[in-house]
Amino acid sequence: MLAEVRAFAAPRGAGIVLTERPRHAFELATHAVADGCDLVVAVGGDGTMNEIACALTGTNAILGFVPCGSGDGLALHLGLSRRAPQALQILADGRPRLIDTGEVNGLPFFNAMGLGFEAEIARRFAGFARRGLPGYFRAGLPLFFSHRAEPLTVHHDGGRTTLAAFSLAVQNSPQLGNNAITAPDASVDDGMFDLVAIPPVGFFGALGLVTRLAFGSFGRATGITRRRSARFVIERAAPGTIHTDGEPRDAAARLEINVRPRSLRVLAPQAVTAP
Repeated sequence: MLAEVRAFAAPRGAGIVLTERPRHAFELATHAVADGCDLVVAVGGDGTMNEIACALTGTNAILGFVPCGSGDGLALHLGLSRRAPQALQILADGRPRLIDTGEVNGLPFFNAMGLGFEAEIARRFAGFARRGLPGYFRAGLPLFFSHRAEPLTVHHDGGRTTLAAFSLAVQNSPQLGNNAITAPDASVDDGMFDLVAIPPVGFFGALGLVTRLAFGSFGRATGITRRRSARFVIERAAPGTIHTDGEPRDAAARLEINVRPRSLRVLAPQAVTAP
C-alpha cells in the first residue's frame, strides 16, 4: 500500500512522513497545521487516525483517510475503502464534511470510547505483535470467561440510569469497526452520542449477539441499555481501563464524556449516505 500512496503523492507535491513512536503522528500533524497544510492524511488504523485528528480538531485543516487498520470504524462509516485505489481516489475528489468529536476526562476520541470487556480486549490486543480481526478473537475468548460485569451509574440528558455492564460503549458513529453496527441510530454530526451497554449474557447470549452483529440486526437485540445524550457522566466503583478509538487508557472512576459538535473536518466520498 505504501508504494501506491507514494505514487499518488509524488505528482501532487505531497510529502510522506513515517511515524516512529507513539504520539509521533500527533506531533507531525501539529507541525503540518502550523505550516499551513490544509489536508493531512492518516494512512493506518484507528490509533493513527486518533492522533492526527487530535491535532486537527478545531482547525480548518481537513483529515483524509487511507484506512488499513484492524477496525477502521470511523473511516468505514464515512464510506471509505480499505482498498488503496478507492481510498486514494477519495483524496482526489472527495468533499469536506464537518463531524462531531468527543472527550472523556479530557482525552479526545472520534469514533467511540468504551469500558468493561471491550476496554480489556483493547489492552490485551495492544500487546500483540500481529494485529487484525483474528487478534480480537484471540484476546477476547479467554477474557470472556473471566471478565465480570461492573455496577455503573450513568448520568445523561434527562435522567440517571443504574446498571451492571459487561461492556459499554459511547459511540459517535454506528459502528465500532469492521462494519459491525452496534448503534444503528448514531450520527456523526447530530451533536449527540449513543451509549450502548451490554449486560452479563452468558455464552449462548453472547453467541446470539455475535450472530446479530454478523447479520446487521444488533439494533433489535433485547436487554441492551441504550441512551442518547450530548453529555454522559459514568460513575464506577474504582479507576480502571477505558479505550478511546481502540487505544487502552488508564482512567479515573468518574468519567465525564462531552461532545464537541461539528469540530473536525474530514474528507468523505461525494455521494455521502452515512448519517
